[in-house]
Amino acid sequence: MGTDTLRTATADGADPAAERRREQRGWYFYDWACSVYSTSVLTVFLGPYLTSVAESAADADGYVHPLGIPVRAGSFFAYSVSLSVILAVLVMPLVGAAADRSGRKKPLLAAAAYTGAAATTGMFFLDGDRYLLGGLLLVVANAAQSVAMMLYNSYLPQIAPPEERDAVSSRGWAFGYAAGALVLVVNLILYTGHDSFGLSESAAVRICLASAGLWWGAFALIPLRRLRDRRAAARESALPGFRQLAATVRDMRRRPLTLAFLLAYLVYNDGIQTVISQASVYGSEELELGQSTLIVAVLLVQVLAVAGALALGRLARRYGAKRTILGSLVAWTVTLAAGYFLPAGAPAWFFVLAAGIGLVLGGSQALSRSLFSHLVPPGKEAEYFSAYELSDRGMSWLGPLLFGLTYQLTGSYRDAIISLVVFFVLGFVLLARVPVRRAIGDAGNPVPERI
Repeated sequence: MGTDTLRTATADGADPAAERRREQRGWYFYDWACSVYSTSVLTVFLGPYLTSVAESAADADGYVHPLGIPVRAGSFFAYSVSLSVILAVLVMPLVGAAADRSGRKKPLLAAAAYTGAAATTGMFFLDGDRYLLGGLLLVVANAAQSVAMMLYNSYLPQIAPPEERDAVSSRGWAFGYAAGALVLVVNLILYTGHDSFGLSESAAVRICLASAGLWWGAFALIPLRRLRDRRAAARESALPGFRQLAATVRDMRRRPLTLAFLLAYLVYNDGIQTVISQASVYGSEELELGQSTLIVAVLLVQVLAVAGALALGRLARRYGAKRTILGSLVAWTVTLAAGYFLPAGAPAWFFVLAAGIGLVLGGSQALSRSLFSHLVPPGKEAEYFSAYELSDRGMSWLGPLLFGLTYQLTGSYRDAIISLVVFFVLGFVLLARVPVRRAIGDAGNPVPERI
């Protein structure tokens, strides 16, 4: 596989450029399909609702006992997310290697996507004290989402030549944020007006959760119809278990510049993910803002992330992806510094902070994905993107740890939020030191004119 697949006409003589654009349009729609899960389910509804379900099942001391293990009801959601990450870490390298060796990514993408969509739709039955059902569905859906995103990302080097990848990746992120905002608006109308619809609050939440799964499954049909598998070169059979993960790591060690980029990405993405997860805590606890204000801020981030992803994609065409990412890291640093000085009880200023986050969020993520796609050896796209996805989802724990420790030591969420600047400064330094042109050549790929 590689760039030659982009120039190969289809068997019926169709124009390769037209076929490529068709695949790209189909590829965008997977982000449109699955991002609703991240926004409506993980970010807004499931955490508080699953916690309330666990609390209803708790004993007098506030504990639930999954598999006989005492767990505070308030911690059950967080532990379930952690368990899903562990499961994804174990599965992604195996699925990635199998996809590269067989050349059949689409059936694996379909299996992961519909497993996640089915588990999310099943959250409609999460009522009463069924916290174990909720935890199981969350673990399955979240792990399936990670595996599917790894396979989805690995298509990027195959459907877009080097000069198109920044724009294609940015459009994918923009599609995802647009869908997330659209469905979240509908869900919030249903949730806030549940009485007028003749629904209980619990029923409204369960419909919102299930609707994300139905949306995911329905729109996943578009990429599955338009994306196509590439014939894989003959390679050795897949390795079992941790041996495959070890083999992937050994192969990556032969490309230290690719690893250097992954390290930089791990650092600054840890900061990005921590800001996303802790901004609502900062808003509620330090700035004394209500839940409605925080939800509007989430919507604002989603809407502006669409514009931000597209705008940074255009900047990358002019200045190169690396320089644009470096610029976005400077913007993240300035945004956090401004957030430190926000006055309490002033929603307007918090919306300004949300706007700043939204404008750099989508572009930072989209361009990081497209830049990494240049550093992947041909024929190992899924295997390498499994490592990328691990960096994205499985390694983002240092930021929350630093945030929590800073608050514990200082008692100030302002100090905690400003402590995250270190991730963006260190990530900037590490990325600036990566010679991306040489890294692309070392991976065996053509070097774009502007990168």
